Amino acid sequence: MNLVEPSSHFVDVARGRLETGSGRYKKRLKDLAGLYADEAAYAAAVGRNSDLVVYEVTEQRPSADHGDLTFGVTSMRPGRVGDEFFMTRGHIHAPANRPETYYGEAGEGVLLLESPDGAVRLLEIRPRILCYVPPMWIHRSVNTGLEQLVMSFCYPSDSGQDYDVIARSGGMRSRIVADGSGWKEVPNVAYRTRTEEEKAAMLATTVA
Repeated sequence: MNLVEPSSHFVDVARGRLETGSGRYKKRLKDLAGLYADEAAYAAAVGRNSDLVVYEVTEQRPSADHGDLTFGVTSMRPGRVGDEFFMTRGHIHAPANRPETYYGEAGEGVLLLESPDGAVRLLEIRPRILCYVPPMWIHRSVNTGLEQLVMSFCYPSDSGQDYDVIARSGGMRSRIVADGSGWKEVPNVAYRTRTEEEKAAMLATTVA
């Protein structure tokens, strides 16, 4: 048996990152085409600053083995495209029956979740709030505040991410938009309900 060494890692909330992480990536405004309903506002924002970093992820992946965990930190800047707040691309896990947790470190936001059948759930996240994303739920993070949204996350290491599941349905069923000094949920008019075949294909990705 090859044992992985135990380790400890500092969550740098001020910088929004996991120190000594094994992986890191950034998503810039130009990388997020197709996410926002107001395409003209998105094009204008990209024209002003296409390299603006909307969110950054640092993670530690000790191994990709079944039974191990990947953990890290997501940091998302505040901002909007049109009426919609900055958000992550969103995904479902592959295999789809893999869960995830998010723990609020700083700022405030919403976890937008959607089941294969199109049921929508909203979980508010802020410091010291732990959110559980069960297996089979598509999920996306949205920064609804005026400050950096920083979250720690953890999920099984044999989980992949299927990002295209959202695009195939024309986006998630709901959008989170500004409402005065707060936010509200509105329908996504471009959303297309999944067929029975598409739902069966999602279920088929589950493994023990």
